[in-house]
Amino acid sequence: MARARVLIVEDDAGVRRAVTEALDAFGFEAAIAEDGEQGLSRAIGEPFDLVLLDVRMPKLDGHAVLAELRRARPGLPVIFLTARGESQERVKGLRAGADDYVVKPFGADELVARIEAVLRRSPERPTPVSKIRLDGITIDLDRREVIMPGEAPRQMTEKEAALLGYLAGNPGRAISREELLSRVWGLDPCGVRTRTVDMAVARLREQLGDDPNAPKVIVTVRGTGYMLAKTAAGQEASA
Repeated sequence: MARARVLIVEDDAGVRRAVTEALDAFGFEAAIAEDGEQGLSRAIGEPFDLVLLDVRMPKLDGHAVLAELRRARPGLPVIFLTARGESQERVKGLRAGADDYVVKPFGADELVARIEAVLRRSPERPTPVSKIRLDGITIDLDRREVIMPGEAPRQMTEKEAALLGYLAGNPGRAISREELLSRVWGLDPCGVRTRTVDMAVARLREQLGDDPNAPKVIVTVRGTGYMLAKTAAGQEASA
């Protein structure tokens, strides 16, 4: 089996060396870039399976690199490397599309475990969806509207539309509350106790007239989270 190729974009030579040695020890093929510009060029032009991306770098910082990568290679998994205490940087990165983050200093075992977890779920990156049609209802995610026959459009909030879009972009897969908190709300789910996801689902069901006891749109998967019902077909991918 071919080794997964990981690009390390980091301006600190000591960190680059330590990460390279750790990845090599665990069977990954590592490559390096010393700044954001070089990292962006390599990540776009070469066949990497994952990018480890430092936040604070010369020339282009991690956020600028991530923004360009999401336009050029939206399916490429990215893990941010952040300094301890940069909580706002981590939240910003998750909201911008980073798959995970690792706080410096970190151990080799933790880093590799996070890389393996992201690679396992990377094929599940959502497919952009603009519209969902079911039972005469049209859900326009771009306009954030629920259109019922003979009724004025009902408006969804930005987060409600994003939540529904994430579920629609992962058809047939149960999505955990933790993943939704991370990918839709940009929150670190570790240690967070919140009913944010459940409350948003409840509001969406009310908007859609979706009976939670016999749902046709959002199905509760006991012990996991939520998924879009199989009857919610006719999705249209965004351009």
